[in-house]
Amino acid sequence: MLVAGFPAGSFQANCYVVAPAAGEECVVIDPGQGAVEGLDELLREHRLKPVAVLLTHGHIDHIWSVVPVCGARDVPAWIHPEDRDLLSDPAKGFPPPTRQLFGGLEFTEPDDVRELTDGVTLRLAGLDITVDHTPGHTPGSVTFRTPDQERDTLLLFSGDLLFAGSIGRTDLPGGDYPTMLRSLAKTMRLPDDTVVLPGHGPQTTIGRERATNPFLREIVPPHGPTRGL
Repeated sequence: MLVAGFPAGSFQANCYVVAPAAGEECVVIDPGQGAVEGLDELLREHRLKPVAVLLTHGHIDHIWSVVPVCGARDVPAWIHPEDRDLLSDPAKGFPPPTRQLFGGLEFTEPDDVRELTDGVTLRLAGLDITVDHTPGHTPGSVTFRTPDQERDTLLLFSGDLLFAGSIGRTDLPGGDYPTMLRSLAKTMRLPDDTVVLPGHGPQTTIGRERATNPFLREIVPPHGPTRGL
């Protein structure tokens, strides 16, 4: 299995490509600000052909380049319906004083937008990708999980739900801390060896976060479960 990525733009949001192997079809996850050049480089290096763009949520640092990426490759964008309006008006995801920074910027939806549903398994690029609705950071936040057969483990693309040593913020419009905790509790039911590829920062594992993440103490029991969802 091939997983590659890079932090895009001034927000340093991780953009990922996922494929069964080099030279195959792939999916793109969260093409943020200035992601086009880095993404094109990855696609050339690994001889990949995108078939879809998957969005963990609608914040601008994760969707900035979705229109040029989808347009250049003629592929659909997938997003949860509760965040879809942020594709054309990402300023809604920020408090009023911050919205002034968006002056002069115009955003539109890609030509082909498809809506994600909780629990559905997408079969794209030879991959089985399960969608889990995990609101709290935004109403339409989702995570994507897919098995890595070569390493006999699970990959979790956690967006801004879970980071190495931290969790997503809930102080922006649409954020809600109790809802975030429920989403995190759901995610903590995944096996310890699940590899977490977050929206920002380095990768981690569910087991490491369960044992060391200070923000999870109120939801993780002393001996947390290790079974899957």
